Amino acid sequence: MEGSTRRVVVIGGGVAGSLVAKSLQFTAHVTLIDPKEYFEITWASLRAMVEPHFGERTVINHRDYLVNGRVVTSAAISITDTEVLTAEGILIVYDYLVIATGHMDPVPKTRTERLNEYQAENQKIKSAQSILIVGGGPTGVELAGEIAVDFPDKKVTLVHKGSRLLEFIGPKAADKTLDWLKSKKIEVKLEQSVNLNSNSDESNIYQTSAGESIKADCHFLCTGKPLGSAWLEGTILKNSLDNHGRLMVDENLRVKGQRNIFAIGDITDIPETKQGYLAQKHALVAAKNVKILMDGERVSKMATYRPGSAMAIVSLGRRDAVSQLPFTTIIGCIPGLIKSRDLFVGKVRKQLGLEPHPVHA
Repeated sequence: MEGSTRRVVVIGGGVAGSLVAKSLQFTAHVTLIDPKEYFEITWASLRAMVEPHFGERTVINHRDYLVNGRVVTSAAISITDTEVLTAEGILIVYDYLVIATGHMDPVPKTRTERLNEYQAENQKIKSAQSILIVGGGPTGVELAGEIAVDFPDKKVTLVHKGSRLLEFIGPKAADKTLDWLKSKKIEVKLEQSVNLNSNSDESNIYQTSAGESIKADCHFLCTGKPLGSAWLEGTILKNSLDNHGRLMVDENLRVKGQRNIFAIGDITDIPETKQGYLAQKHALVAAKNVKILMDGERVSKMATYRPGSAMAIVSLGRRDAVSQLPFTTIIGCIPGLIKSRDLFVGKVRKQLGLEPHPVHA
């Protein structure tokens, strides 16, 4: 069978799934299954909350880059050795399967609806005098930075249950980030949680686990999201999930024990920090290996994936960032030049074959 007639199904249209689908669309019959009609550059969504127009570049309809593939807008609910079943009851046959369902994120179906959400969140920020952010991971920290820089008159309080911010990277980076937030007049409360239901009387007063009261006109929940793997528990891959619900993969990114099923992105058990640029690397390795198998080449020729090192850049508004590199930690405008100005949006768009700065988004 010629490679161009092989059927590749990609489940999940996030940063990893979109890139692998785009990479294979001219060498196989590619079907992308995703509950939404678009790919979103998720780490840039916080900028779109303070600058809604930014979302015009970061929310991309799948059909804009997948010009030679099929898009099925639905959730996958089961798989067999040869087929994927969607929530609408559609059976899609595959020769090769790539699972990239990442984390569960309740976002709307259409691009227009998602852009409208950014407008609503922006209005929510603009109309508030005081804002509560719950969660001190990268999402909470970056949102606090965006608001502090674009709306310096807002009273921002960040509450985090951990003993330090950004627990996925080192303490030095966390300390530098804390100092930066404080310099922007952001109040940070560590080792506390917030009962968001304590505002049931709409008094705008929230209670923390330490008995403190926080006044806030609105709040944003920036805690971790569950993995998008629960649907696999009743399938042929139920024994391929580890105790955390992650798919166990080999060095070629194939699900362990499977010949033609790959898994990439956050859903894998690869021992590394879950970051977008690493998910993109997964996608390129998986795409290369699918091509090798389709061409009938030896398995020994397949590319191997080596876990990424503990590198990270967390943006702090439009100019600054904190960067953890293998041998040092830097904060300020130098790492900010790398990420914060455009948040890698132009780079991701180019990877998908799109204009970095479209005139009409």
